[in-house]
Formats: sequence, C-alpha cells, structure tokens
Amino acid sequence: MTRQPHDQLAKQYLAELLAPLGKVETSRDVKSEVRQVDVWFVPASSPATDAPHLGLLGKIASGSCLLEVFRNAPTATEVRHCQSKLFSLHGELLRQARREKQSLKEAELPYLWILSPTASSQFLQGFGAQPNQQWGQGVYFLPPFEKTAIVTINQLPVSRETLWLRVLGKGSTQKQAIKELATLPSTYPSLPEILEMLANWRTNVQLSQNLTDEDQEIIMNLSPAYLRWREETLLEGKLEGKLEGKLEGKLEGKLEGKLEGKLEGKLEERREMVENFLRVRFGSVDEALSAAIAPMLELPIEELTRILLTLSREELLERFAGES
Repeated sequence: MTRQPHDQLAKQYLAELLAPLGKVETSRDVKSEVRQVDVWFVPASSPATDAPHLGLLGKIASGSCLLEVFRNAPTATEVRHCQSKLFSLHGELLRQARREKQSLKEAELPYLWILSPTASSQFLQGFGAQPNQQWGQGVYFLPPFEKTAIVTINQLPVSRETLWLRVLGKGSTQKQAIKELATLPSTYPSLPEILEMLANWRTNVQLSQNLTDEDQEIIMNLSPAYLRWREETLLEGKLEGKLEGKLEGKLEGKLEGKLEGKLEGKLEERREMVENFLRVRFGSVDEALSAAIAPMLELPIEELTRILLTLSREELLERFAGES
C-alpha cells in the first residue's frame, strides 16, 4: 500500500515547495492517450519569493519541467514511459504556439526530471546518463536533445542544498533527511506546511491494516517530523486552526472553550462530537475507540476536553477501553 500514499505525498510536497516560484500542476493530463505526469512546473516571470532555501530543487525549478517521483527505483520501461509523456507534451505545446502564432524555442521546452531513490551504474549507462560537474554528485543527464535527467537521491551529498530532495528518498537516506528537517528553525520557509504534510503521511500509513516492513520503516523515518509538528501545534495553539475546517466549523475560536460548549449539550450530541473529534485526530474510529467513548462521557467537561486534546490513542484505550 506504500506506493499510492507516497505518490500523493510527493505531489503535494513538491507543489507546496514550488508554488511561490511559479505555476504548479499535479497529475496533469497529457493528450494523445490521456496520461498524467506527477508534477508540471512553470516558473513565474516574477516569483513571489526567491528560492535559495530550496537548494538543488530550486535549481531544477529554474526552468519549466516535469517531475516524476518514484518510491522504488524505476525500470527502463518506466523511464521511457515518462519520456513519452514529455515528448507528447512538447508536441502539445508546439502546436499551441503555432495556433497562437508564437515561437517556442528549444530551450523553452520543459525538461524531465526523474527522481529515483536509487539507480545502478548499469541502469544509468543504459540510458547514456552522465554526471555533470555543475550539478554535483547524484545528478545524471541523458544526451542533450532528450531533455531528461535522473536524480539518484541516495547519492546526493548530505547538505542543506539537497535536503528537500533527500526527504523523498528511502531508508537511511530519508531517515537522515527527516532528522535534519525536524531541527530547522520554525521560521524556515514552508517548514510548518511540510511538517504537517509528513505527519499526515505517517498517520495514514500507521492507520492502514497489514503493515509491511516498508510501512514500518516509513513510520519510524517520519516520526521526528510528526513529533515536531505535534509539539508545535499543541504548544502554539495551532491545533484549533488545523481542526476547524475538518470539523466543518464546529470548532471555531479557541479550541478548548468551543469544545467545552459543544460537550455541554445533550448526551447524544456530546457523543457525536467526541466521535468526530477522535476521527479528526486519529483518522478513523474503530471498534476499540468507539467502546471507549461511553466512559469518557461520564467525565466532567473540563477533564474530557483536556484528555481529548492531550492523550494519545494508546493512552485513551488504556484508560477507558476496559470501562465500557
């Protein structure tokens, strides 16, 4: 089950980082036989912000490009499939330019960037991919007219310059990058949004059934980002804002006061409110959590509010599951 959540995370992650620099489309249809690219990016003529904090990712985004992200190393067929989408898009853009009686130079056609966690030397040689001194270790370019490059994430130097790409890696590469990410200052551009995104990914993987070894590895790798996000949302009172939309406006204003007001209603309404709150925090309410709700409702409003905000799922079950 890891592939689909990773794909969705990668698209949202890259869109979040690149949005201030230009136009970002995820899952963009490419005509001929409708196919989708992960991310299509077109830099703005006047970006809303500079991109030095994005390092290598910002350098990639200096021109229009397609970004195809792989959780596992792609096969040669998969790379060729990505190239076919690139060339189809080239044709589409050239036809559009002719219709509008404009010219489109070769240098203006989008570049394809394959982001792969690993790549063997045999694989790279098969495509004629060569390193480029100006781009550094881990970046390989196919012959110029193919307008394609392969980023081998596990070969990237461990530095702030490569951090945002290494987060999309696997194993020890991703683990190291997440640790670095979790130590960045809170004022670092895009950090709060990225931490929340990674925390949600961890939660989605953790809630799935029949976890694989890779799923367990992802949960461990993402834990520093999750803990940093959870700590900051609780300490800075941001949790109220995060939950307002998800509870469809039921939690407006300060979270504790509004939650208490809702919990003071009829017992049935209180139970529904608690169930909705647990669903937002933990993604779903399974049989065990549902059984724990009844004894929770016997608590004073103030104490119920406090435990809903602070106790983990395991702590809630340990305290209340046996009381029903």
